[in-house]
Amino acid sequence: MTCFEAGGKNREIAATLRVSERSVERWRRQWREGGHAGVASKGSPGRPRLSDARIARLERELERGPLAHGWADQRWMLPA
Repeated sequence: MTCFEAGGKNREIAATLRVSERSVERWRRQWREGGHAGVASKGSPGRPRLSDARIARLERELERGPLAHGWADQRWMLPA
């Protein structure tokens, strides 16, 4: 179930996702018009900026995990 199906308010959804209410309004309109497919990611609009070799290296580093890169625990993101 999406936030929209659950009846979530734009302000609440925006705060939870840390995005603007305008973005949520746009997503809600896309969801109303196209359902789940309407809000599905279309992917990057352009070519990747990293070469295949750099993407492979990035994947290896990500697999090593946050601890290997100086983070205090296994989370990549800062606390909310």
